[in-house]
Amino acid sequence: MTMLNTLIKLWHSIKNENLKWQMDNQDDQAKLKQARVLAEKALEAELKKKSVQLEHDISLLKTQHEAELSMFKTKCKQDVKDYKQYLAALDQLKTSIQASYTHLPEAVAFTIHHHAKCLLNKMWEAEDFEQKMQHEMQLIRFMTTVHEDARLHLEGATTEKLPERTLNLIGGQ
Repeated sequence: MTMLNTLIKLWHSIKNENLKWQMDNQDDQAKLKQARVLAEKALEAELKKKSVQLEHDISLLKTQHEAELSMFKTKCKQDVKDYKQYLAALDQLKTSIQASYTHLPEAVAFTIHHHAKCLLNKMWEAEDFEQKMQHEMQLIRFMTTVHEDARLHLEGATTEKLPERTLNLIGGQ
């Protein structure tokens, strides 16, 4: 029995030590528990604050992207309108050539028109601003030359049967 008594005493001793330790450290444990609760609340408040900020940022980004998309759509619509106007001008160019050079084979007028359209498409599709400007200047020079050839022919200021300067531009490019 002494062994059993020793074990029981040991067990009571450990329990008493544990109880004493818990009583000695009760304030510290309460403080730790309170600090943990406060930290959790602070973390929750911070997360809520960040969540609200993120929602605000997302809302701003959506608004910004909607505005950019609207501007892009408007720009595209204007680009399409401009492109159609260019094509109409090129059709007028072809009609002007056909009216000025009535003896001119239709294929030549279509070739001039096609070349002007190719220049327009190069200008339109250029990604680089400098290239776009170069193609635009080529198109302007070409159209000016075509109009000048037609005007000179109609005024009788030239004896050429064909729009030679225009055809030379096509052959040179």
